[in-house]
Amino acid sequence: AQGNTGFKSEVLTALSKGEMGSGCCSYAGRHTNCREYCQAIFRTDSSPSVSQIKTLKEYCQSISPQLISCVGNYTKSYPIKSPVDSLFCCDRAEDAHCQSACRRILRTLTTEQEIIDALISECDRQPLPQDPLWQCFLGSAHSPRISDPDPPSTGRTDCAKLHCCSKANTSLCRSMCQEISTNWGSQTWQEFDQLCEYNPVEADLVTCLADVREPCQLGCKDLTYCTNFNNRPTELFRSCNTQSDQGAMNDIKLWSNGTIRMPFMNIPVLDIRKCRPEMWKAVACALQIKPCYSKSRGSIICRSDCVDILTQCGDRRRFQEGQTPERICDLLSPTDDPERCIPLERYLRPSLLGGVMEEVIHPCNPNPCLSNQLCEVNRKGCQPGQDCLPYLCVPGCKLCEASEFLVHTEARIQVPTRGGQPGCHELCVCGQSGRLESCSEMPCVDTSKTCTVGAQRRNHGTSFMMGCQLCSCFSGDVLCSKRQCLTADSLEEEHRRFTGLPCGCADQFVPVCAQNGRTYPSACVARCMGLHDNQFGFGSCRDRDPCSRNPCPKGQRCVPNRRVCLTSFAEYPCKQYDCLSNSFTCDKSQLDPVCDTAGVEHANLCLLYQRGKTPAYMGHCQEACGTPWPVCGQNGETYNTVCEAYSDRVAVDYHGRCQAVGAVSEYTPDSGCNAVHCPPLPSKDCNPITPPGACCPLCAGMLRILWNAGQMNIFAKLNHNLPVTIHDILRILRLHVSVPQCDVFGYLSIDSEIVVLVVPVDQQPTPLQIEACSKEAEKIDSLINYGSPTLMSHVPASAFLASEVNVSTLSSSGLPARGAVSHHLVLGLLLTVILTLGTA
Repeated sequence: AQGNTGFKSEVLTALSKGEMGSGCCSYAGRHTNCREYCQAIFRTDSSPSVSQIKTLKEYCQSISPQLISCVGNYTKSYPIKSPVDSLFCCDRAEDAHCQSACRRILRTLTTEQEIIDALISECDRQPLPQDPLWQCFLGSAHSPRISDPDPPSTGRTDCAKLHCCSKANTSLCRSMCQEISTNWGSQTWQEFDQLCEYNPVEADLVTCLADVREPCQLGCKDLTYCTNFNNRPTELFRSCNTQSDQGAMNDIKLWSNGTIRMPFMNIPVLDIRKCRPEMWKAVACALQIKPCYSKSRGSIICRSDCVDILTQCGDRRRFQEGQTPERICDLLSPTDDPERCIPLERYLRPSLLGGVMEEVIHPCNPNPCLSNQLCEVNRKGCQPGQDCLPYLCVPGCKLCEASEFLVHTEARIQVPTRGGQPGCHELCVCGQSGRLESCSEMPCVDTSKTCTVGAQRRNHGTSFMMGCQLCSCFSGDVLCSKRQCLTADSLEEEHRRFTGLPCGCADQFVPVCAQNGRTYPSACVARCMGLHDNQFGFGSCRDRDPCSRNPCPKGQRCVPNRRVCLTSFAEYPCKQYDCLSNSFTCDKSQLDPVCDTAGVEHANLCLLYQRGKTPAYMGHCQEACGTPWPVCGQNGETYNTVCEAYSDRVAVDYHGRCQAVGAVSEYTPDSGCNAVHCPPLPSKDCNPITPPGACCPLCAGMLRILWNAGQMNIFAKLNHNLPVTIHDILRILRLHVSVPQCDVFGYLSIDSEIVVLVVPVDQQPTPLQIEACSKEAEKIDSLINYGSPTLMSHVPASAFLASEVNVSTLSSSGLPARGAVSHHLVLGLLLTVILTLGTA
């Protein structure tokens, strides 16, 4: 009993910590950086350091004495340690099993009682004082990280923020950004607020930093003050949480004193409790909850709203000389573009959705996991007898020491070099230790080189259109898609010959399999993509047995593992098989279900191979897929069943074997697709999209991504010469879709673009679910085109150059009425479990 009490005194549950942090940091109001320093106190893996507390006091004292007092009470009451701070104790366990179990328990369990019970069970021993393991936990021994002095400021780098510094348009803001990113606690934040935060030319930099601090997430609910923001499951917000809700209420109280204080100006106002109070509430809530919009993810209200409310409620008697509502709003809210600003009209009344919001859920918003864990949607189901939650909490790594942004364990991450030279990066791996490790220097990219396009000069990293081609400037080179274009000036003969296929190839479906693992509809198209005749053969790739010639060494078993590679197959062979040893051990607790060709389900692929079986598809076995029923995937491959296609992360185009190829251009001439019988659309209210090369339309959000082949090859070289595949891309993008009712599919198009589809998993999706999938696609498109480190720091996604998005719009009749109840909710959640198959 004494041991249990001792251990309890060491561990603080995430719940109480989060509640206290929410209350204290809400006093920061709209002062984002003061709030960030406050949040760092509560998110830290260990006790707050002296430098953290000192910095907080220096920065926030003048902003909110209540915040300083609140944090002071917290630090006095809780000499905090997180469970992960005791990881070093696991090394004192007597056997390897207990050591391994100890590390897993401390990283995954939340409460002290859970941890104690699990350790007793796994290590098969009671917490006795003489046991070295329990002595470490219960005694006076402390983690070396606690007793050691703070690391020098030069080692306190935030690589997520450092990513953003290259987006600065002025040398001053770039320099200050690098200072605050490499020297945690620097007072440069105050100058940055004044000189850069509201500088229109630094919008890209400020938006990037906002992405790192508060990524845009779908959905908002359960607010008690900003109630008009509730029930919005398909809208994006940066900060829909209790803390921001409280912050908006505090802002209104402060503004009621007659002055709105900004980092660089004060705005005198009349009594806002009497002058347009609902409008002021909408302003405070919008600035705290921070809706995100597609073209600019900044949090500014629209200029017309700003001018309107200051014209009516600004106290002109106290305006400084030269101040007018128009001039103030030119600084604070310079645009009325509804895609670049927050229109307040939307938030002056409650959402119309009411009960329908349950059709779309957001299990990771708010984040239910610990500060050292990432939340991801549970798409695998659970072991029998387990409580099945819609989310998983998985271990992660900080993007350098001072960052609060986490990446998944084993993820390959591109981080700027500590020297901050533009275009210079390291490629690191998120290790089991919870830190970035095994870093290798990448060749530097000369970001000063520009591209000349016509009479215009384009900077490195900018994207643009040339006719129908999507292009990007990369270190002086113009890289473009390979689409066929017709223009208004095209001759009649050009229109007559136009097929919509690369190089004007004939509309014929005589498939060939290339050495990159991709099936092309004809030899003409394969040659157009740069392949030589000796690099492809007739027939579809999936019709070939890669193990027929027994390519594996003696004593190893060949198992098919089909992949489509994005790297040079001459330098990095795109093998369609794996060689397995005849003896290996498997983790029976790992859940990633797979169905074999006999219709028997196995907990994971390793166990299936250990039992000598052949996989049919990833995911739970489905009765509907027990008998072969061929379908054509949107990539032009024929699959035996729908389950097999989904397992390959490919959406179905139509039933039956593939027989035609669709156009890849926006122009759609008559083609072999005319003979294809397309399945009916799931919703009559959906205006569908047709993916390039496919025949049939569908209700989904679609991305067409331009990528850099040279960068992909560099990634392969630094990863033991392993090729980069389409599955690698989809695995990363899938983590960025937060709605279980949507899933990610994709393929390499026949004109070498990466096509990504965010598709409803319900066979009869509701209009709200279709809209949610479209919003998820728009979110990813925005992250790519703005180069947000939340996505673009991940390898190989960091080779993306630009993206185009097309989404299924809804007719007005498809919009849900207030109070409507979903008749598809149960079916949708069921299909989420049974059809969302495996991992890529």
